Amino acid sequence: MDNQEIGKNIVRLRKEHGLSQRELAERAGITHSAISSIENAKVSPSVSSLQKIVNVFSLSLSEFFTLEQPKSDEVKVVVAPEELVEMGSESVSMKLVTNGSKEQVIGFLIEEYAPHGTTGAAEIKHEGEEIGTILEGEITLEYKEQSFVLKQGESYIIDTTQPHKFTNHTDKACRMISAHTPTTF
Repeated sequence: MDNQEIGKNIVRLRKEHGLSQRELAERAGITHSAISSIENAKVSPSVSSLQKIVNVFSLSLSEFFTLEQPKSDEVKVVVAPEELVEMGSESVSMKLVTNGSKEQVIGFLIEEYAPHGTTGAAEIKHEGEEIGTILEGEITLEYKEQSFVLKQGESYIIDTTQPHKFTNHTDKACRMISAHTPTTF
């Protein structure tokens, strides 16, 4: 989903819920100008900002990014690369592996952080637990007021109800995979 589609979907949800841009901004805890810029595709929202916005509509990021997915009674067994759902921002690619089932209980992401890419200035939190492994490069995980530098081959397990943030402080891309349950991210 590109910035234009993200903006259009936010406008649609905002109008469906009878909110002005200012009301949405206030409920999400971000500036009115940020909402306007996101809706008009002038900026790529950070993961943390987008999470705050979609939470106003009682949606997870996964649900937001699959709103436009064609509904099918057929649950996929094999998911092709072009069927992955992009949920990231300009500096962070987060590709959701989904089989199209509403009963899917685990979320699986293939992530790539560009050099100096981050999930956002603010920490994120969501219901559940998350586990991940660094495939290439390194990433800094900020969790419970501590910083952990994870290198290739290392893994993490966190309680995602606690605020957390990922940042690539290097000049090389970082690739990782992560799984979270329930699918509330």
